[in-house]
Amino acid sequence: MPHPSLLCVHAHPDDEALWTGGVLARCAELGGRTAVVTCTWAAGTVRSDELAESLQLLGAGSPRLLGYGDRLVADSAPGRAAFCDTPFDEAVGALVSHIREFRPDTVLTYDPLGIYGHPDHVQAHRVTLAAVGAAAYPQLYPGTGKPWRTKLVYLATMPLSIAQVLWPPVMEQSSGPDGPLPGVPDEAVDTTIDVEPWLDLKWQALCAHRSEIARGGAMTMLAGLPEETRRQVLRNEWFMRMPLTTDADSVDALAFDDDNGHTELS
Repeated sequence: MPHPSLLCVHAHPDDEALWTGGVLARCAELGGRTAVVTCTWAAGTVRSDELAESLQLLGAGSPRLLGYGDRLVADSAPGRAAFCDTPFDEAVGALVSHIREFRPDTVLTYDPLGIYGHPDHVQAHRVTLAAVGAAAYPQLYPGTGKPWRTKLVYLATMPLSIAQVLWPPVMEQSSGPDGPLPGVPDEAVDTTIDVEPWLDLKWQALCAHRSEIARGGAMTMLAGLPEETRRQVLRNEWFMRMPLTTDADSVDALAFDDDNGHTELS
């Protein structure tokens, strides 16, 4: 049986490696088709080039850029509106075209909090869920490809018990945007992926984002951690599972049995 296909939707370059790098590398190694849509930054920018390097390492193809601006960086997408300022219907239509072109069994994005409250992450969650639904109906967004019905959505998240331990030290050393404490009740996290076998590759993909490490913030903090501490921080990826069709179990891209015992499903 071929491995199911997985499309991740992320807000910024580096999110693909930080939140789903292990899952992307794992799926690609098992023979699955994988791809990433990134909502902000335009082609030809430094960060889009770094994204291309990261995706190549993770086996996730070439960048798929919606090309909207990062509100915090004026030159992220010259002449384009910030992602959060873009008309919702326009952003949904742009993502629908990628879903219909790639035709994924599984789509992965953030939880409703955007994991930690970043406005671009929250908007990516909203746009993704709307696009997944709209992509199935030929009446919606004509001219963006043949309709496609995704079978399963995963929401990247963090158990509250983990967030209470990991997040305060991160924010103390980060210059990133303030936000609420991440996390959902532990019992809401129904898929935990131990990505230890792909952790070195995940870290290489993160290190491809050199400009973000140089900028300061969470990436800089991660780069400065002792290696063993960093491995403990990055070795798990957590998700909430949303089946959309009755046969979702047969195409579960994250829970696909690789016979190595690296997937924990609670």
